[in-house]
Amino acid sequence: MADAIKINGERLWDSLMEMAKIGATDKGGVCRLALTDVDKAARDLFVQWCEEAGCTVTIDQMGNIFGRREGRNPELPPVMTGSHIDSQPTGGKFDGIYGVLSGLEVIRALNDAGIETDAAIEVSAWTNEEGSRFAPAMVASGVFAGVFDLEYGLSRADLDGKTMGEELERIGYAGKAAVGKPVRAFFEVHIEQGPILEHEDKTIGVVTDAQGQRWYEVTFTGQEAHAGPTPMATRRDALVGTARVIDAVNKIGLDNAPLACATVGLVEVHPNSRNTIPGRVFFAVDLRHPDAETLAAMDTQLRAAVAKVQDELRLETELKEIWYSPPVPFNADCVAAVRRAAEANGFAHRDIVSGAGHDACYISRVAPTSMVFIPCEGGISHNEIENATPEHVAAGCQVLAQAMLERARAEAT
Repeated sequence: MADAIKINGERLWDSLMEMAKIGATDKGGVCRLALTDVDKAARDLFVQWCEEAGCTVTIDQMGNIFGRREGRNPELPPVMTGSHIDSQPTGGKFDGIYGVLSGLEVIRALNDAGIETDAAIEVSAWTNEEGSRFAPAMVASGVFAGVFDLEYGLSRADLDGKTMGEELERIGYAGKAAVGKPVRAFFEVHIEQGPILEHEDKTIGVVTDAQGQRWYEVTFTGQEAHAGPTPMATRRDALVGTARVIDAVNKIGLDNAPLACATVGLVEVHPNSRNTIPGRVFFAVDLRHPDAETLAAMDTQLRAAVAKVQDELRLETELKEIWYSPPVPFNADCVAAVRRAAEANGFAHRDIVSGAGHDACYISRVAPTSMVFIPCEGGISHNEIENATPEHVAAGCQVLAQAMLERARAEAT
């Protein structure tokens, strides 16, 4: 049955390009922050397409969307795929949405071929995967997996104080279904967001593991003062302290190479005036590594760097770890299904570890899970110039379809 399905790559590409018009930016990317009006428009189109494909659409209390194609045996949990619709402020056309629309294409291709599966097939769109508007990332799939409770998820607020619960109500996606249900297997197809597959001329990445992540929020408080009369030696400059920690974070990444990543990507300076010494700075730190012990050591290095700067510059400090996602080993049977599908199609492939977090990382806690990667141009993602070829897009979806069908058989374990 898995060999019988052939996805329509041109249809998938056309759907991606049509969806990319929603929130399109001048540089060719998209801006679809979670639970904005633009996100609502993209959700509406996805729901429309699911219904046109004959799916039953369900929305849960976190706004997660599920399009279901029924199987022969209603007692079997669904084989699910999906990703996210929201983007970074300067995001690309493929990150997340490729996985959502590939799942829809699997259902369309099943319809074309008249294939009836034993288990139902579902495509999901998870709320706020990026974490760029509401922190932490992947919060709605985290609620689904029991990592966070519903109250926590709905109470996450953006920088303006608007909560996810309020915004779901506002855009009409505060669903009634309970969050969480049995899942037979979950697959997520995604652009790699790194350069390895392109560099090695591989079409498919068979994702075996995902890096662990630690997210922090740090606030340094010094003293605002006039930039002219205040001597250098007496200053308590919160931005200078932040600059030193940013450099230390970069060094933490280099010291734990080659698999470590360490980033400061958000900085807010107060009062942000050109002739006033900054009195308060809020910034975020992102640490990643596939080994839990190394990631813990990086945490220790960060805390030591912050304490050192606090003492040297006489700053008040608040450091909070707001999110920890441990390293994820994906399910061996699902990984093998992806590998078999790549081999059956003659696609050049390699095993790979995901450097980014994905909804699949949380879903793996409640269902057998794996991922499929395809190359992206230059390894660039979270950028408007993000790009992938139609051939690679189709190849990843074909592998996804065959892996899902293998796990949808009644006799699959």
